[in-house]
Amino acid sequence: MSVPPAPPAAPGSPARPGRRGRVAPPTGLLRVTLRTLRAEASRSALCALAVVLGVAFLAGTLMVTDGMRAGAYARAGAFDRHTDLGVYAGTTALPPALLDRVRAVPGVAAAAGELTAQGGLLGADGRPVLGYALLVAVPTEPALRSYDVVAGRLPGRPGEVVLDAPTVARQGFRLGAPVRVGGGGGAARAYTLVGTVDVAGSVRDVGGPFIGLVGADALAATGAAGYGRILVAAAPGTPTAALTARVADAVGAAGTVRTRQQILDAAVAEAVRDVRQFSMVLLAFAAVAVVVAAFVIANTFTIVLAQRTRRTALLRVVGAGRGQLFRAALLEAGVLGLLSSALGVLAGVGLAVVLRWVGAALDLPAGSGGAVAVRPSTVLACLSVGTVTTLVAAALPAWQGSRVPPVAALTDGALAPARRPGRVRLVAGAVVLAAGGGALAAAVALGQVLLVAAGGILTFLGVVLYGPLLVPALVRLCALPLRSLLGATATLAVADAVRNPRRTAATAGALVVGVALVSAFVVGAASVKASIERAVDSRIGVDYLVTGIGSDLPAGVTAALAARPELGVVHEQRSRVVDGVEVRAVHPALVARSAGAVIEGSRTDLRPGRVLVHRELARERGWTDGSSVGVAGRRFEVAAVVADGDSLGGMRGVRAGHVVELPDADFAALFPTERGFLTEVQPAAGVPAYRARAAIEQVLRAYPTVNLLDRAAYKRMLTGTVDMLLGLVTVLLGLAVVIALVGVANTLGLSVLERAREHAVLRAVGLSRSRLRLLLVLEAALTAAAGALLGVALGGLVAGAAMGALARIAGGFTLTLPWGRLGLLVGAALLAAVAASVLPARRALARPVVAALGAE
Repeated sequence: MSVPPAPPAAPGSPARPGRRGRVAPPTGLLRVTLRTLRAEASRSALCALAVVLGVAFLAGTLMVTDGMRAGAYARAGAFDRHTDLGVYAGTTALPPALLDRVRAVPGVAAAAGELTAQGGLLGADGRPVLGYALLVAVPTEPALRSYDVVAGRLPGRPGEVVLDAPTVARQGFRLGAPVRVGGGGGAARAYTLVGTVDVAGSVRDVGGPFIGLVGADALAATGAAGYGRILVAAAPGTPTAALTARVADAVGAAGTVRTRQQILDAAVAEAVRDVRQFSMVLLAFAAVAVVVAAFVIANTFTIVLAQRTRRTALLRVVGAGRGQLFRAALLEAGVLGLLSSALGVLAGVGLAVVLRWVGAALDLPAGSGGAVAVRPSTVLACLSVGTVTTLVAAALPAWQGSRVPPVAALTDGALAPARRPGRVRLVAGAVVLAAGGGALAAAVALGQVLLVAAGGILTFLGVVLYGPLLVPALVRLCALPLRSLLGATATLAVADAVRNPRRTAATAGALVVGVALVSAFVVGAASVKASIERAVDSRIGVDYLVTGIGSDLPAGVTAALAARPELGVVHEQRSRVVDGVEVRAVHPALVARSAGAVIEGSRTDLRPGRVLVHRELARERGWTDGSSVGVAGRRFEVAAVVADGDSLGGMRGVRAGHVVELPDADFAALFPTERGFLTEVQPAAGVPAYRARAAIEQVLRAYPTVNLLDRAAYKRMLTGTVDMLLGLVTVLLGLAVVIALVGVANTLGLSVLERAREHAVLRAVGLSRSRLRLLLVLEAALTAAAGALLGVALGGLVAGAAMGALARIAGGFTLTLPWGRLGLLVGAALLAAVAASVLPARRALARPVVAALGAE
């Protein structure tokens, strides 16, 4: 018997489900999607906030760096406006005699030597002016002068100096008055101030004073053997190619000749390189924020689509296909991502202004350059990143949501199904965790820092895959002390937190990223600081230290200190690499601090003509106590073989333990021009500390490029950069933690909607409003605690591997756990999670019990 065909559907009626091709009209599903997005805007608000924050950080970073790059291009070559050719030094400086040869080349209208070095300036009160001071040789030839003069003129002969206008204004200097300037060449001497210049925002603006001298004075003040480059101005009508060839012949192998275009290209490349490096650092932190936002987006869409199970099933009943449902969910994510990204770009403009203001206040790179630049390419890139991130994060939840069968229309769609992790996920997690642990172990064994990053990423991925098992277990563990205090309320909070392990793990996973990175930097910074302080304590046993500011000590300062009767031990730490061996200068009275335990011989036998040899070098070359050894062409006798002291690494090109230590007199005889960065000073016997300090200060008043510190201040100076970097990194990563906490609030808020009837039943059987509020607070706090503890553990593991790798490379680094700071980090995450539970709790309590009992 044949079956008659089914009658056609009435016009406007929905297509019947079942066979392929009978689907709901696309325009109708589009309207449903847009109406759903508008009706459930409150559910997507916190998800949108995560996108806004991530895109705002990205947009602000790009706008700041675009402005810096534009400013760098504008300033590049500012001091080469009149330079036609440049002769650049190779491995050695360009001697003054070479400058005379270049001037004599036919077609050269003018030539001048230029060098830039660290200098120093004594203020009107006779004390050194703080800040890194740049000392520059300024051309005296009018054809090569490219400085913008504010007042007076540029120096034209020896004995004259020009300073930047802000320094002159702050110090109250007057034109024509003497100004004392010093450098690495010796004590400060007086120069006549003849003018002020504007170097703000240029490559010569280094945050401190700008000092301009004529070439001969600059060479004398810095102690340099020659110039860094020679500037050449061509005579009118001289062909560039011919002049370049003649100058190259005159220079020979002493330097490299560059044309004007090559000079400008190099200046642009140098100016932009620093901007590019700074922007890469900021973009790395922005990428972390975007990744955390992706976690929040994925978790939010998973919950929202699960809560729409009945509605999705009804759409399947009336003819919607799985592909349409998948595309509808992606459309919703795309619209949400695009709108949120647009808001993020607007917020990024304000963030960029704040970054520039903070950078200018703290003298950071973000405060330099031109104004904030809002380029169409930047706006388009931020909109694309935000939208694509939202689409990618929502793709898997959308695909899972489209798998809802039509029969689910008969079930309670308000409850999201809880699924345990599958075997494939657990096996993959075990493999990835093993790979991450292996990479971290290899990093320690081989001293490879790059393996630390790879191991950290793999370990984090393994934790994410195992999250549905790890996070609920940590939640139960954290709740143990609460059960005896809060009873049934704590039990209910734990049950709610672990009811859906995947959801809880995804919520905590976003927090793991931010907390792990922050804790890794906190532990790493604490370890580096402790290692530095330990090395200082082991190597330095004097009361006072005289250090160079950004460079080696000036010639003569150590001798001037040693001539003071109030001072006993005066030792300049100097070293030189000879044939792969580090040769160090030591003082017999301080040698116990500079070397490790004695293996054989005696340190007391150290005197002129005798040396200390470190164990690794002695073992390799067969040296023992009393052996005759050659150092830099002279023969010495080994006084003792010693172990390596506690140090943070030796000089470049020297293997660990390849060290020979000479008495000061022998080192000075071998290397008379070698200078060090640090001089140790101890008061003479019976001299009070205050008298010794006054004597040191009196000597140093003539040396503006040195600084006087005690041992505690020296430690603070060495570790100050670590503290600054840690503060900056913590602030930058703080946004990722904030986004993760937005995810905690989002998950809890959606869970409140999902459990409306459950909460109503609890209130109907006697649960008070305060207890319900406490229940939600505990749920948020337990989830945050699990994520924070996992993050701290992961960050500590990565930091430990990094310290192990550094110890293998340089020695002296050990792991230090700052329990106080880590506790503050976990406590801050808990407090923020409690604050994030306020709005969801208010929403749960705002609905009447009777209405909530009837909710579907």
